[in-house]
Amino acid sequence: MKTPYDIIIAPVVTEKTMEDMAENKYTFRVDLKSNKAEIRHAVEAAFEGVKVKKVHTMTMKGKMRRVGMRQTKGSDWKKAIVTLTEDSKEIEFFEGM
Repeated sequence: MKTPYDIIIAPVVTEKTMEDMAENKYTFRVDLKSNKAEIRHAVEAAFEGVKVKKVHTMTMKGKMRRVGMRQTKGSDWKKAIVTLTEDSKEIEFFEGM
């Protein structure tokens, strides 16, 4: 069985995702083979005091890159937008700063 840290790879930190955090929406890069139920349980297990309301997932296609004469394709990855309930605690990504 996978641990929560096998499913949640990293948070996605951009300007748009930082604005979504005000609405209790957090974006994570997750394992490509994980489903919504696994992501829900992984977030609730990894962060204390958090209750997940919704999970939206999407598969991001890898970008084509050119290095000299060779063209390569980046790997595909999965993104999950997790909406928390109003009574749940915030997730702190930058605690040590």
